[in-house]
Amino acid sequence: MLVLILYKTGTFHFFMDREKVSAFLDSLGPLSFIGFIVLQVFQVIAAPIPGEVTGILGGYLYGALIGIILSTIGLTLGSWAAFTFSKIFGRPFVEKFVKKATIERYDYLLHHKGAFLVFLLFLIPGFPKDYLCYILGLGHLSTKEFLVISSVGRLMGTILLTLGGTYIRYHQYYRFSVLLGIAIVIVFLSMVYRDKLEKLFHRWHLHRDRKSKDKKEWP
Repeated sequence: MLVLILYKTGTFHFFMDREKVSAFLDSLGPLSFIGFIVLQVFQVIAAPIPGEVTGILGGYLYGALIGIILSTIGLTLGSWAAFTFSKIFGRPFVEKFVKKATIERYDYLLHHKGAFLVFLLFLIPGFPKDYLCYILGLGHLSTKEFLVISSVGRLMGTILLTLGGTYIRYHQYYRFSVLLGIAIVIVFLSMVYRDKLEKLFHRWHLHRDRKSKDKKEWP
């Protein structure tokens, strides 16, 4: 439903057009920084909008350091909002943003905290991190734990995207091409092995869960 609304209103195409988004932010003048942060917040909450576009845009508009800072603030706030909405309004609300099949696929994360496991999932390139924010809100992670995990877990991807935008800004196309090549290899490998990694993480979670239960039952 949300995806359909984004397409019909033209919001999705707006986000995909770097020139339009750049012009919009420039029109805000001194409020451009705030506008970009809001943009990043919105792309997390409206999960179908590609974060890669806004991540590169941050580097293109503001350079590496400021771009990384602004993106991190926006992504952290957006992740917190999705997580909090999920905690407040529950599963019926989450199902408006995330397919039932996706929620069920990661259902095992909801029964115990498994903070380190969640962190590993955030590190996988191409993993649906925005959806994961909604799903984790249904579980037992505290807000503090979630914010630390999501912020640190997203950081590497944020740095790579911002650097890509920075290289374009300064017409450093050779560096951009090298970075793009590395990113493509990483994403390709993560896509090939993603299911295996998730199954491995799932088995690891079940093993730790059994060990935890055995300890509790030990007299």
